[in-house]
Amino acid sequence: MNDGSSGTHNSAAYGSTVGIQAETVHNSTVNIVHPDASPQEKYKVGVRFLEDGVPSRARDMISDAIAHGHDNAEVRFHWVLAMLSARAYHDLGTEERQRLHHASGLIGSYAEGEWKDALRVVFELLAMLSTADGETGRVLERLRALSPRQRDEILHHLDLVLTGGLKDSLWAEYRERAEATRFGNDRVQRVWAYFEPDPIGPRALPPRPSTAAAARTALPVRAGLFVVAAAFLWILALVADPAAAVIELLVALGAGLTAAHFGPRWWYQEHHLKAKKRESHISHTGAPASTGDGFTNRVRHSFDHYFSTRVPHGFAPHEWLGHTVHIRNSLVAEIALLYRESRISVDRVNWLIRYLAEDARDRHSNGTLFDHRHQNQTSAVAVAKALCVVALTTLGIMTLALLGAVASGAGASQMLLAILAVGVAVWSGRAAASSWLEARGEERRMAEETQEYQERLTARQGAYQNWKSFLDTTRPSELEMETWLTCDKTLFVDEALRHYQLTWRDLITHTILMTPARPYKRGRVKGGPWRYSRYSFRLFLVTQDGVREISTEFDFTDAKRGNEQRSNYRFDALSSVQVTERAHVGYDLELVLTNGPARNIRVKDADTHQLAPDENAEEIAEINLNSAGFIHTFRLLEGIAADGKGWIERNNPNNLPPFRAAD
Repeated sequence: MNDGSSGTHNSAAYGSTVGIQAETVHNSTVNIVHPDASPQEKYKVGVRFLEDGVPSRARDMISDAIAHGHDNAEVRFHWVLAMLSARAYHDLGTEERQRLHHASGLIGSYAEGEWKDALRVVFELLAMLSTADGETGRVLERLRALSPRQRDEILHHLDLVLTGGLKDSLWAEYRERAEATRFGNDRVQRVWAYFEPDPIGPRALPPRPSTAAAARTALPVRAGLFVVAAAFLWILALVADPAAAVIELLVALGAGLTAAHFGPRWWYQEHHLKAKKRESHISHTGAPASTGDGFTNRVRHSFDHYFSTRVPHGFAPHEWLGHTVHIRNSLVAEIALLYRESRISVDRVNWLIRYLAEDARDRHSNGTLFDHRHQNQTSAVAVAKALCVVALTTLGIMTLALLGAVASGAGASQMLLAILAVGVAVWSGRAAASSWLEARGEERRMAEETQEYQERLTARQGAYQNWKSFLDTTRPSELEMETWLTCDKTLFVDEALRHYQLTWRDLITHTILMTPARPYKRGRVKGGPWRYSRYSFRLFLVTQDGVREISTEFDFTDAKRGNEQRSNYRFDALSSVQVTERAHVGYDLELVLTNGPARNIRVKDADTHQLAPDENAEEIAEINLNSAGFIHTFRLLEGIAADGKGWIERNNPNNLPPFRAAD
């Protein structure tokens, strides 16, 4: 669980196994290309793919731009980098080498400038691969004369191409730049935001539907019947005793008006509190227990976490949790009801839960945690209740007085009619009063609840916008994430070379396989590769004597390492390399050594359930495998396992057919 700081809170007990903690896909439009995009737009998107570490997509986009007429030295420079990025020279097929050869012949047709100079240097570096170390000085001088941006791009994307003394001459300054850039742009304080899911929009429970319309429908009939019955009773009393009937009628009217004035306040308060208690009881007893892994349970755990970390002054966390148990239960029921839908994780609602925890803390500090609005009206309601009771009592007495007046001056038949009129008046009056009070109460309730709903929604919209703006400002870009990751790999390789006392002249080739290290969070932009909060780096250094393998785990936030392992084996010790693809699990790489058990390496987890409808599963899988260094690593290990030391003879840079620029 992430609270907006750089720390991650994990509730797993010691010794337990935790898989994916969280994952998210950001709906970035940076690398989305419309079908009718111009060649220039496709080229720009291709360059962004290249910068973000997706060279396969960059090759496609820039090649498309060139095919539609957008071709100059700058475009061709980035096309060549995309062709060579994350690949060794021996990974290129015959057709690809021919395309590079053809491209080298186009240099003379481009306008003079810095991009033409940079493109010429790239081809000169390729031509130096099979050249003696002493003849590279002139090319290195030209490389150093380029702008820092162009030089860094060449060194980064030709990492697996450049070898031997050529790379030895550049390595020291390349390493220094990696050290200087590794924690740039406030990496430690910002990385967490990349793995934070995009928050889901604010919601609040709307007011319950009003029943005022049904109450108003029944009111006219009931009120009319009451008026007729009351009028008939008074006429009978007026005939029997006119003076007394007039006085009693006036007193009854005054009592009725008094009851009508004070009654709604008393009635609404009584019924409103009972309804609130019923709702509170349902939310307290209706929420499931804290077991299992349901959505409501995860919401409950999130509320418990944030309430225990947002504690007002003077409370210990456990005391605050006990003090707010009813509030939390009510909020859990509300959030579970509002957001219980498929494919919505609690991580996307945590911003709201955190806000509600902070709001409860602040309201407690202000003395408004509990709803005192109705509690503060207790004395006024008590007065209204007393006056209403007195008025109703008076009305009852006056009714009996009218009945007595009829009895004193009328016959038995009139008395029977009077008793019947009283009965009808009491029944219809009570029913009419009930309908009238319900209609008035529902109007008041709807007004209050609508106002409360608007206030809650407005406050939550403000909290949502604040959190989203903070995330958008804090979240690193793809270029920053790729830059930091490249620096980590560079320094890891440098440390391995120092440990084994090797130089680039001693290496035939090398490769790094980057896999997720559990437990991890992962995130990506739409169309981009997965990036992980924790990596497992596995470096293979291939020399004339065999393979040196070094693996370690990286925490991407602060680049701290742990669980480092080293092993060495001869070429003939690697007997086979196999890949297992399981759609609902992921990709596994199995290394089988002749002198030890097989080793299974989880290259990547399944991600089909995280794809957008317009994303191609195979294309995204290829992007992720390329980003992990899997394709180059697999080809390298597969070749060594199949041919042993014979692979060295065919793929040693000094033995490869030299690259010759076209005339």
